[in-house]
Amino acid sequence: MKNQVFALIFFLFSLVSNAQKSEYSTAKIADSLKENTNAVVRLNQVDITIASQRSMNIKIQRVVSVFNEKGLNDIDAYQHYDKTTSIKNIEAIVYDAFGNEIKKIKRKDFRDQSAAGGSTLFSDNRVVYLDYTPVSYPFTIVYKSETETSNTAFIPQWYFLGGYYVSVEKCILNVTFPNNLGFKKKELYFSGFNIKKTADTDTKLSYEAVNILAQKAEDLSPAFFDLYPKVLMSLEYFNLEGVDGNAKNWKEYGKWFSDKILAGTTLLPEETKVKIKTLIGNETDPIKKAKIVYQFVQEKSRYVSVQVGIGGWKPMFASDVDRLGYGDCKALSNYTRALLDVVGVSSFYTELYGDLDLRDIDEDFFSIQGNHAILCVPDKDKYVFLECTSQNDPFGYQANFTDNRKVVVIKPDGGEIIRTRIYDPLNNAQFSKGTYTIDENGSFAGKINIRSEGSQYGRKMIVEKLQPTEKEAHYKEYWGNINNLKLGKINFANDKENIRFTEDIQITAVNYGTISANKMIFVMDAFNQYTGNVKRIRNRKNPFQIQRGYLDTDEIEINLPAGFSIEFLPSNFQLKGKFGEYKTEIIKNENNKLTYKRSMFLNKGKYSNKEYDEYRLFMEQVSKNDNAKIILTKN
Repeated sequence: MKNQVFALIFFLFSLVSNAQKSEYSTAKIADSLKENTNAVVRLNQVDITIASQRSMNIKIQRVVSVFNEKGLNDIDAYQHYDKTTSIKNIEAIVYDAFGNEIKKIKRKDFRDQSAAGGSTLFSDNRVVYLDYTPVSYPFTIVYKSETETSNTAFIPQWYFLGGYYVSVEKCILNVTFPNNLGFKKKELYFSGFNIKKTADTDTKLSYEAVNILAQKAEDLSPAFFDLYPKVLMSLEYFNLEGVDGNAKNWKEYGKWFSDKILAGTTLLPEETKVKIKTLIGNETDPIKKAKIVYQFVQEKSRYVSVQVGIGGWKPMFASDVDRLGYGDCKALSNYTRALLDVVGVSSFYTELYGDLDLRDIDEDFFSIQGNHAILCVPDKDKYVFLECTSQNDPFGYQANFTDNRKVVVIKPDGGEIIRTRIYDPLNNAQFSKGTYTIDENGSFAGKINIRSEGSQYGRKMIVEKLQPTEKEAHYKEYWGNINNLKLGKINFANDKENIRFTEDIQITAVNYGTISANKMIFVMDAFNQYTGNVKRIRNRKNPFQIQRGYLDTDEIEINLPAGFSIEFLPSNFQLKGKFGEYKTEIIKNENNKLTYKRSMFLNKGKYSNKEYDEYRLFMEQVSKNDNAKIILTKN
């Protein structure tokens, strides 16, 4: 009898053990969730407990099955910590494809490093992360963490879907809070997703989502965060960097931030004050003063990158930045503000989301949303925004990272939402003028002058700082249509006052013209071919967006080889529509010369998914005409 009891216990234990193992078997994942996926999130549960205005606890349990190397990015097993945030627990267990345990990973096995590359100014800002190299795919990681923070001003935004090519089996968010802190939320982009609100009271908010299919990335889609479901959350009564605050809107937040966070951070040594006043001299124009100060900051200080979620929200003291010569975006913006104040120029600390994608601060919902800080300088009836982290940007230049987005400007009387500079597509210009010669063997020798302005300036000015091998690689990619390319003399002119970058380049290439029997064929548009490929996307789901338009104009003189005559010359071409305008013109000149003129204007805008094919055909016609060939016959 006793043996039978032991046998029964052993059987039940084995049954439970096997059931636990099979729980993480990838075979249990529905086929629909495996389509178009690099990883499947089996469970993503976050429990946020706000105990008081000064205390928030966040527990995370995340189970992710990873199917290939790209899916490693979806594990998200990391936590930041600093003086206000502590990690109470962090661990992980790895399972193989069948749900068998491979490895247990404790806190000591996680990497723990500075979030600011060893900078002493931010030595308390650190990140703990899992650095796991899998033996094989697929595998599953069960990750758990618990953090505590006094920074209740920053309740994490909640995304039900973490990115493209990842599906979600189950997703749970639980938030509990006292009913006297003014908790509020904003739900965005829920339509079309299986999301249930399981609790919504004056002390609790809960959601559960199941079986969210992986989304395929579609070219030119708006930013991910503007398409897929998320929840913004905030408190009216909060704590930030050890300071209690209360705000119902951006105006109240700005007033509090100015009075309680920024106050007392702009003191500077007398020696520095004297130095900056000496540089200003007798100048009285506020913007000219600001330019002098901006150049001083660029020459004196350097930027230290601090990872998102770390570094605190209070800028470092201006005196510390002055002494050390470096800082993050908050520190450098505040330091510049302090220097401007010394010479009588008003400026305002500004929070925003800096990114290549255009991303607004939500004007109608107050919560900590930004990841970057810049400086706003009033200029009569408009504003100039300064990127204080750059040692190279011209004064007031914003394109490609902080342009055309809503930001919160912190003024003494309150916060104000303002849109930063919008760069007109016509001013995002590139003007090219050059010449090339084709000899009787089809060899190419040419020179080109390229002047770039607006957003195109920002993409071109970085070339000047590249190493010689990097420059060569850049131009060989830029002129990928020219085989056997060799670079000759290169000169740059960076006009920061007028924000123009000019390249003067000489290039050669053998066999540019293809010779067959007594004929030679080559593409006329050598210097500025559109070689991109707008993919055909059947049953496109998302709208698409051209975030920044541009204008390219080219005028090229072509010297044809002696002893050849023109058999075929491409026709002049014009294309015009809602996406822009494209035009080419070829003029015959004396002495076997041609003038090739090209202009391409692409308009910015948002368009529906149904208009995508029309745009694709527009760009296909541009590409086809840019590749038009001339045929010469030997006399």
